[in-house]
Amino acid sequence: MGNRYSQISIEERCELARLQAAGTSIRQIAASLDRAPSTIARELKRNSSPTTGYKPSYAHERARSHRWVGSRLDRDSGLRDHVLSRLDQGWSPEQVPGRLAHEQGEPVISHETIYRFIYAQIIRTNDFSWRHYLPRAKSKRGWRGRKGGSPARLIHLRRPISERPEEANVRATPGHWEGDLMLFGVHKQPVLALHERHSRLLIAARPPSKHADPMAQIMAKILASLPAPWRQTVTFDNGTEFARHHRLHALGIQTFFCDTHSPWQKGGVGNAIGRMRRTLPRKTDLAAVTNQRFTEFVRAYNNTPRKCLGYLTPAEVFWDQVLHLKCESTFLLSLERRGKRPG
Repeated sequence: MGNRYSQISIEERCELARLQAAGTSIRQIAASLDRAPSTIARELKRNSSPTTGYKPSYAHERARSHRWVGSRLDRDSGLRDHVLSRLDQGWSPEQVPGRLAHEQGEPVISHETIYRFIYAQIIRTNDFSWRHYLPRAKSKRGWRGRKGGSPARLIHLRRPISERPEEANVRATPGHWEGDLMLFGVHKQPVLALHERHSRLLIAARPPSKHADPMAQIMAKILASLPAPWRQTVTFDNGTEFARHHRLHALGIQTFFCDTHSPWQKGGVGNAIGRMRRTLPRKTDLAAVTNQRFTEFVRAYNNTPRKCLGYLTPAEVFWDQVLHLKCESTFLLSLERRGKRPG
């Protein structure tokens, strides 16, 4: 006689209740139902009412309510195929449910459900190819703290992000940037990424090293080439590569720093880097990427329509604003030459 591992049926629960009421032992009940004694003991313990004892209908409903049925994506194959198809096209776990909600007029699934489903597949199957459905292709979730304290203490003239002008926070006007560093290959080849918060424009450059002096030099060169209204503030994380940030002050640029361990406070450049990583993975040897090819990658990013821009591209928004500022400056200059004052 072998033991079965299927769910206990309502018929078995009726028989169990009858045998228990007759004073039959757990082992005898188990033998009668071809179940393990531990299964019967667990059934009586879990699904008995504290007031009426073991009743078949009560026990059956209680067992059903406790049964694990998986996530929405486990149960709905059509939805699962749709989500995986979109992820395979490069959509993020946030974009998929956002678009579904837009199309259906109500939330269908959350991005957390998608993340949990993907990580659950990795754990269940030990198949790490599932991670490629995620933007950063991580096989685990979690945060690892830094050792040795925060490098923020090494940054001279550091101003916290809480002091940043409100106009920079709301993205309403151009000229407010976020800076970060991308590292590639086994030799940690650096790429400087500057992301403009209003237009989402990305400027990327390849400094000779990630040390603070060359980083400050290349940032100053890039930002000095922009019209003055387009270089108001820059926000960094607390990496020591930005320790010479104050050299930008000569250009009239204010610099600010995120709170420690809070990179989400400059999420725009983080998002841009994540998108760039899809075509330039972390393991890429930059020495094998020509400057022309690198420029093409950045140009492709800036010429991709963005939902947050009403499906305009970052380049279109940027140049539209540059033209607007140029026209406005020409108009004001003509008024001054005529001896008039705007207002």
